[in-house]
Amino acid sequence: MNVHNGIPTISRQRGIAIVEMVIALPVILLLMLMVAEFGRVFFQYSTLNKAVRDGARYAAGTAIFGSTGTVQLTSEVVNETKSLVTTGSVGGTATLLPGLTAADVTLATAGPGNVQVTATYTFQPIFDVLPGFGASGDRSLAFTLTASNVMKVL
Repeated sequence: MNVHNGIPTISRQRGIAIVEMVIALPVILLLMLMVAEFGRVFFQYSTLNKAVRDGARYAAGTAIFGSTGTVQLTSEVVNETKSLVTTGSVGGTATLLPGLTAADVTLATAGPGNVQVTATYTFQPIFDVLPGFGASGDRSLAFTLTASNVMKVL
């Protein structure tokens, strides 16, 4: 056993390893949390984008395209499209994303013979507030995701 200044070197090395772990562990945990949050953002944005695309496809197939070349969106088509975007089916009840409602979805005509579906969704992170520690007050980490799709009416 090696001795340095009366202290065995093995126990000194263990103490250094513990200090290194105490310094590195919070950084590693923060990085893991950030990766998980970016994964959640990507998943929820992909879900929102797919739902909007499906809604635009549905609206383009069911909207009335008159002989005048204008798109007519009936209230039935609008309500069914909003239901499709928010729940994944025309008559569904469970939402695809927590907090996504029919009020977050808009339908509009986009030029001659086109329909546009847009949805806005407020992403809520796991830790939704960044503390200001008394300096500037707490800051919300929530932000808005927007997906939009335009399709030609059939």
